[in-house]
Amino acid sequence: MKINVKTLVSAVLLITGLATTTTAVQAADREFLNVSYDATREFYDEFNQSFGNYWKSRTGHAVKFKQSHGGSGKQARAVVDGLKADVVTLALANDIDEIAKSGQIDKDWQKQFPHNSAPYTSTIVFMVRKGNPKNIKDWADLARPGVQIITPNPKTGGLPRWIYLSAWGYALKQPAGNEAKAREFVSKMYHNVTVMDPAARGSMTTFAERGMGDVLLTWENEALVSVKNQGKNKFDIIYPSISILTEPSVAIVNKTVDKNGNKWLATGYINYLYSPLGQDMAARYYYRPRNPQILAKYAAQFPTLKTFTIDDVFGGWAKAQQTHFSNGGVFDQIYNDKR
Repeated sequence: MKINVKTLVSAVLLITGLATTTTAVQAADREFLNVSYDATREFYDEFNQSFGNYWKSRTGHAVKFKQSHGGSGKQARAVVDGLKADVVTLALANDIDEIAKSGQIDKDWQKQFPHNSAPYTSTIVFMVRKGNPKNIKDWADLARPGVQIITPNPKTGGLPRWIYLSAWGYALKQPAGNEAKAREFVSKMYHNVTVMDPAARGSMTTFAERGMGDVLLTWENEALVSVKNQGKNKFDIIYPSISILTEPSVAIVNKTVDKNGNKWLATGYINYLYSPLGQDMAARYYYRPRNPQILAKYAAQFPTLKTFTIDDVFGGWAKAQQTHFSNGGVFDQIYNDKR
């Protein structure tokens, strides 16, 4: 689906125009909570400031933004259990579906914004020590004896579920690949995991600051930011031969905004993610923007990579979640066998 930038900008302007006429609903100063996953802290710090300035210039209303970050699955459960988010910006669609089952989000939430309500994408890459001393080049190398892997826990975070499925999909797509061989490969890979933190940022700390492990499996954007901030003399980024297209998702928490009067604000907030300013900001934080013009502008920082989608290989998130990550599912079986 191709983004029509003019339509998106018009939508934002329409929303903000409506907001100026609904002073009975909009108080002079609003509080607004975005419940997000672990790796988006810095991006939404800047995004909130930019959108807040825009919103105030259009409506005259100041907004006090609050953020909550953690493993995506854990964050979804917190909203289900009562954390009053205005919007959720989580690592995968299934986590938002779980909130929708509680009645707090519309069941058709993926139809409410472009690209199934996923305004930017990423993928899975490997971070290794400078010089790549273990000569890790592709997924197959992660199953070799003696390779120490750092990756988060698929039971609590969104990134590690993408990682697990990326490894499984790689194995399926090898010559004569099948489910049994994929399970065998993924099992060997997880036998090499030495530290399994609850969320992505914890794993980055374990690998980059505590110096543990030979390879970190992580978001492309997290790897690029770390290399930029900590210096190219410390780490290398390895792009595997194939990886999964990760699609972090966004949605309005209707139960909250219908009660506190933030519906227009929440709609404007998400639309701003799709605006040229929002897309450019996402690209500067190394998320791959949906806007083709913005993506072309930043093409040099995003190597071409062969990817597959969760729908193509696993039949969608609902099926993948039930098969692999439910209690007693394939991941539990693999991990319990490890122990």
